[in-house]
Amino acid sequence: MKVYNTLSRKLEEFTPLQNKKVSFYQCGPTVYWVQHIGNLRAMTWADLIRRSFLYLGYDVVFVRNYTDVGHLVSDEDTGEDKMEKGAKREGLTPQAIANKYIKIFEDDTSSLNILEPTHKPRATEYIKQMIEMINNLIESKHAYVTEYAVYYDVSSFPEYNELNHQKIDFNKKGLGKGTVEDTQKKHFADFALWFFKKGAHKNALQTWDSPWGEGFPGWHIECSVMSKSLLGNTIDIHMGGVEHISVHHTNEIAQSEAANEVKFVNYWLHNEHLNVDNAKMAKSQGTGFTLQEIREKRFDPMDLRYFFLQAHYRSKQNFTWEALSAAKEGYARLKDIVLHLKNDPPSSIQINDYQKQFIDFISNDFQISQTLALLWDMLKSDLNSSTKLYLAADFDRVLGLNLLEMKNDVIPQEIIDLAEQRKIAKINKDFKTADILRMKIEEKQYTIEDIKGDVEYRIKKK
Repeated sequence: MKVYNTLSRKLEEFTPLQNKKVSFYQCGPTVYWVQHIGNLRAMTWADLIRRSFLYLGYDVVFVRNYTDVGHLVSDEDTGEDKMEKGAKREGLTPQAIANKYIKIFEDDTSSLNILEPTHKPRATEYIKQMIEMINNLIESKHAYVTEYAVYYDVSSFPEYNELNHQKIDFNKKGLGKGTVEDTQKKHFADFALWFFKKGAHKNALQTWDSPWGEGFPGWHIECSVMSKSLLGNTIDIHMGGVEHISVHHTNEIAQSEAANEVKFVNYWLHNEHLNVDNAKMAKSQGTGFTLQEIREKRFDPMDLRYFFLQAHYRSKQNFTWEALSAAKEGYARLKDIVLHLKNDPPSSIQINDYQKQFIDFISNDFQISQTLALLWDMLKSDLNSSTKLYLAADFDRVLGLNLLEMKNDVIPQEIIDLAEQRKIAKINKDFKTADILRMKIEEKQYTIEDIKGDVEYRIKKK
């Protein structure tokens, strides 16, 4: 198994901390708004990676958190807390906002057939542990207290830029900017561990007592604490979007390794962005599409999952409605093929190399698009139907397309026979007979839809 480690910028052999066990943390959503399909692509990819490990016989403990406090709009130390912004927008409490959008998010991930996490902690449930870690950092001289916040001192951690590969001169004077009120901030890269309820945050809606004053945690400390609490001081895999490399994940490493005095993460995985019409997805431009909008365009969420399978997680993927339409058609054809296999008489499973190729693909930094192509090649091969059905089910353990979970939709053999007779009639240009056969199919409460040059077809129950 080889994975691309952002820390080293190269493919590395995966060696877990414990044999055949994987500790896996993914940065989850800030639950102040509906997640767009770019965020859902990230969640789908973590699911595909997790499923790949499960397929290969690993025991995976998977944590995906909910940020329900402390994430500022700027992603740094200025701006309004996103949860408070959501609360003010809708006239609800931050907790009610969190509950509302967690429910929507979990409905969306379920619709995309994303497996439930082993743990799904909320940041507000770990305030005590955050205070303990911050206190540890203050005592070890990695953090300092100002009038408005507790800051992490980045100059105290020599490896601060190991992940983001940036160059910062910590000795250069005059770099303490921060907010106007906080002139005590030593360096612009120092980041807040705890904000006090004063200054820009004097009207904060979510605050807790601490040894340094009433306030709330910074965003970065939350993931470090939840990861430590549920997975331990050192974990195998941490995943997030590429936008997290420069600040959020860099800060997580600094505070975790300073507090715990051990390596934080062995393998950093980062997914690229989903573009729309070759431009950045943006809510302000009307392109931050949600799953509800996908449904309103008469697409099934699983059409979107099939679309996501067609590009690698470290590559940008371009979303267009035309591309989603093509994915919908491809997914429907795939299901039809598997459905017809189910109606063939059983026979012995043939030994073949497709399974080995599949394992090779997922073991090389999760080449899911290649496994999808392999599935199509296998279904077009001369293997017998039982073998094809077995391999389709086997591959679907990773792909998660529910290819064999259509038992209630099995088409009666009588309808399939009529459809095949109609197909032959159309090939022979006997359209009168084809129309008669179509009407017979409809009389039995089924519809037939022509695809791909009016030869291939799709049968549905009315």
